[in-house]
This record gives sequence, structure tokens and C-alpha cells, in this order.
Amino acid sequence: MEIKQFSDVYGHKEIIGHLQTAVRTGEVSHAYLFDGEGGSGKRTLAQIFAMLLLCREKDLQALRPEPCGHCASCIKVSGGNHPDLIFVTHEKPNLISVDEIRTQVVETVPVRPYESPYKVYIIDDADKMNPQAQNALLKTLEEPPSYVVILLLSDNRDAMLPTVLSRCVSLSLRPLSNAAVVGYLTDEFHLSVREAELIASYAQGNIGRAKAAAMSGDFSSLLTGALRILTNIRKMGERDAIAAIADLAKEKQSVYEYLDVFTIWYRDVLLYKATKDPGGLTFRDKIEAIAEQAKLSSYEGLQAILSAIDKARIRLRANVNFETTMELLFLTMMEN
Repeated sequence: MEIKQFSDVYGHKEIIGHLQTAVRTGEVSHAYLFDGEGGSGKRTLAQIFAMLLLCREKDLQALRPEPCGHCASCIKVSGGNHPDLIFVTHEKPNLISVDEIRTQVVETVPVRPYESPYKVYIIDDADKMNPQAQNALLKTLEEPPSYVVILLLSDNRDAMLPTVLSRCVSLSLRPLSNAAVVGYLTDEFHLSVREAELIASYAQGNIGRAKAAAMSGDFSSLLTGALRILTNIRKMGERDAIAAIADLAKEKQSVYEYLDVFTIWYRDVLLYKATKDPGGLTFRDKIEAIAEQAKLSSYEGLQAILSAIDKARIRLRANVNFETTMELLFLTMMEN
């Protein structure tokens, strides 16, 4: 389903309500920061908000106004060719330069909107602006024309200058509840509740990750591979472990997904060890393997494994050698 209205969005109701109230009351801020991990929905919310701001036929008497979806303005926004909606682009994947901010934002802000009451800028990857670029934007944030609305989208607000953050309305997108993600997957992809629960646990409240898993045939094979490792890890010898790591090395782009599945598994083991109740487990269909692991592992050992998985994520993000990182993790899993 193509999402064009706030009512189509799963979760984030407080943020949506704030945006709708701002439009209804005419108290729209000059700058908003949508902050949340990739896949959390910030781009979707920002684009619907932009469409609502530019919509010519929105009902401002409605308690929760929505973009009409059929006026000339909404059609242009949907088609990506509205002259008063500017998407700031950058050439380098990990950097937005000061020149890009100056030419696309600072120098164009004085030009009034062509056909709308607002001129909306969406700066995706705003945390990738270097300090010079953020400072270049700062003057516009301090003294914006009344018609300008700047929407900053960030995966990492800690990379933003405090002076920039202080001049934005900050909207932090939190992970959704498992129930909300399960509802989304069963409604939109017609998955069984069991399949949806499994993907929801893997997605950890991230609707984008859940959608990608539901649409990808790769998730099923990834899950199979991860479970093969988890159900056999205590029986592995050194040669088997090295072979498994070599196989993982061929799928480095998916290693964080493997680590997420590992985390879900060991949380299941820890929960079963504490309660002996399979009802709350994600991998209920693997109850025999989970019960065996719970019997053989101590609470301290399971906590050590979960901690080792977190450390592996940190090391991989810091570009520590892949094989060394995974060998240390597998050794902890085998020993505990």
C-alpha cells in the first residue's frame, strides 16, 4: 500500500497529532527534526507533512487534517515535481558539504514559493552535514522567511550541532510495539500471526525492517542459516566453527540481521530457563533445542553470550576484522 495520509501510518500517533494540530492552528514551526533509526518511518511522516502543508484543499476545520490526495498540489508532490518542495541532495554518500547546503538551501530560501503558502525543504541524512554545512544552515534557521519550513531527517542526532538542534522542533520516532508491527504485517502482507510474530521480533519495532523482511525471500534463507548455527553451536568443533564463519563472511551485508536473530534466540533461552513457559517464546517451534540450551547454560553464561553479541555489533561497526570478531563471538557461544 502506498502511504499518502497520516491515517495510513502505523504508530507514531503523538507525533502525527502534533503535526496535524500545527497545521490546523496555523502554528507551523520553521524547522522540524525527525530523528530515528533507518526504517522507523521518518521519511514517510516528513513527506506526508510536506504534502499536507502544500495541499490546496485540506480541511482546516477537521480535528486531524489530512492531505486531500487529489488536488493539483498533492498530485505534484506524489509525482515528485512540486516546485515548492525541495529535496536536498548530496554527491558523497556519507557527507553533505557546505557548498551543497549553500546552493540548494541558503541561496534559494529568499525566492518566494511559486504556487503555495509554504516552501518546504527536506534534508535527508541531515546528520551527515559536516560542521561547516550545519553552520551555513544555522543562519537560515535563526532568521527564516515566514513561508519556509525545513524538515531535517536524522538517524543520529548526536552528530548534529546543539545550536542547530535548539532551533528545531524535535520529533523522535521510537520503536513500535510488537503488537503494532504484527498488525501491520498481517494487514498489509496477509502473513499468518506466527510468521508476523517472528518477523516483528526480528524487526524490534522497526516498521521498515519488518516490511523489508516480509517482502524479501532472503529473510527465510537467512533465518534458516542462523537457526542452523544456533541449534548446532554447542556441538561444533573448531573446524565446523571456522567453516560457519567462512559462510557468514560471504554474507557480510546481512551479518547484523544474523546478530539480531542470535539475540532473539538467546533471549528465548533465557526466558525459558527462568519460566519454563514456551508461550512467550518467539521460536516456539524450536522448543526442544531451546530447552536443551537452557538446561546446559547458566544465567551468567547466557548473559555473557548476549553481551558478546552486542560487542560483536560494536566491533563490526568500528571495522574490526570480521573473522576475528566472529571467532570471539562463536567461542563465547560454544563455551556457554
